[in-house]
Amino acid sequence: MNYKYRLALAAVVVTTITACSGGTDSRRQAAQDFNYLNTPSLESWTLPAGAQPFSNTNYAIPQRVYKGEVGTKVDIRPPLQVLELIPGVSSAIDQQGVTLFMPSSNELMKIWRVTQQLLSDNKVGIIKQSADRIDTDWVSWTNDDEDTKISSRYTIEKTPNINSYRITLTDWRENGEVKPVSAENKHRYSILMTNLVMSKYDNISREQARLSAAEQLKNIPIVMGTDRSGLPIIIARASYEDIWERLPAMLQKLGFTVEDRNRSQGLIDVKYRQPDDAFWTQLGTKPMNLTNDKYRILVGDLGNRTSLNITDNEGKPVTVSVLDSIAPVFGAAFAK
Repeated sequence: MNYKYRLALAAVVVTTITACSGGTDSRRQAAQDFNYLNTPSLESWTLPAGAQPFSNTNYAIPQRVYKGEVGTKVDIRPPLQVLELIPGVSSAIDQQGVTLFMPSSNELMKIWRVTQQLLSDNKVGIIKQSADRIDTDWVSWTNDDEDTKISSRYTIEKTPNINSYRITLTDWRENGEVKPVSAENKHRYSILMTNLVMSKYDNISREQARLSAAEQLKNIPIVMGTDRSGLPIIIARASYEDIWERLPAMLQKLGFTVEDRNRSQGLIDVKYRQPDDAFWTQLGTKPMNLTNDKYRILVGDLGNRTSLNITDNEGKPVTVSVLDSIAPVFGAAFAK
């Protein structure tokens, strides 16, 4: 099944449901028929004339009133679960909403700022706001599984003394009409709102980590060294994974065209075409002593360092003087 949700403005008309085989009902209802609803009610057994009564409780059907939907009203969608996207966070779900217990006060403040940003980015109105509470205006949902236009309001609270964060669905609207919210919808759309906040938090954290890693990689020391055989190599003081990910883009800026890569073997086949003089002036280095030709770059894992060597189109290592001219260029390019 494909569940697609999107937060939107309360005043904006919900987008048309995507055409899908079977329509909305096929995602909410069982695929078979509902002939069992036509099953005749049970009747008391009438003994034939002259028969002796017989009692056996093994097959007795309990006389109970069973609560729950039947037929087309049975929702077969799996229940939503709170996404575990924040390390150290635990969640508790009750009949009213979702509570997150953050690992620290810093994480609590971070998710509070993320919530404010999420509401602002999606232009969700705010009815009332204080330092520890936000009461939202109507939030409209585009949901391929619903056959009505759904809107809901939320109370979002934080409790600093226990580092808790809570989302509660307070009001419900279908096709613009305020209605009592069912326990199922309250459960589903409270978790859905929580997951949107969690996803926003995760995306922001990932982007911050990416920018931080990229900033660190701008300061990669590049020096000349030798391998175990005493042959000259270029040594980059960064991990193999970091260098491998950044190397193709860096090479392209220097006039190389990457033709093939093999990560497991640490091989990059390139074709070189030297840039013009203006490029080297802007980079602030002298040109590399490479002719326009094909080369192979050998990338080696040295733990917290990475070795780089280059062979020509005949498989022979380039000279020490060539490597000496390449090392400062690579260092300057990584710093960009």
